[in-house]
Amino acid sequence: MSILKRFNPAPGTADLWEYIKQPQEYRWLIVAVSCLPVIVILLWASGESRIAPLDRPNVTYITTLDENRSDEEILASNIENQRVQDERRAQIEAIEERKREMYRALGAASGMNVEAMEEQAAAERAREEAAREALRREVLENRVVPGAADAAVRGGDQ
Repeated sequence: MSILKRFNPAPGTADLWEYIKQPQEYRWLIVAVSCLPVIVILLWASGESRIAPLDRPNVTYITTLDENRSDEEILASNIENQRVQDERRAQIEAIEERKREMYRALGAASGMNVEAMEEQAAAERAREEAAREALRREVLENRVVPGAADAAVRGGDQ
């Protein structure tokens, strides 16, 4: 059932218009007094305009590192972090190799051609690595500093 069938505004609007058209002594006075509060409220609300000044942003810098670290301390920290990352990568690679060994054993037990599957997986890994390297070179070359990719391959500017 349509909402317009239940609550159709047309008959009510027609009745209101017929009532307004009837000559009455205080008709326009009543319309004016009825519209006055709405007009006053709208004028009052539209007249209010306050633009507060923006608060300065509260910037918090990295607080876990000492501000007065020397370059040697920063370099030592970076070397230690790189060592930890290399260890994690080695652990992940060892886990991945163990998984591959388990899949080789499962494939051999199932009678699958394990060598062909390994070649496909190695080719896919090589494609992914080439895509990552291309993205890295593109970012270094175009977004960071022109020529930075070649410097990164050489190991810095010499």
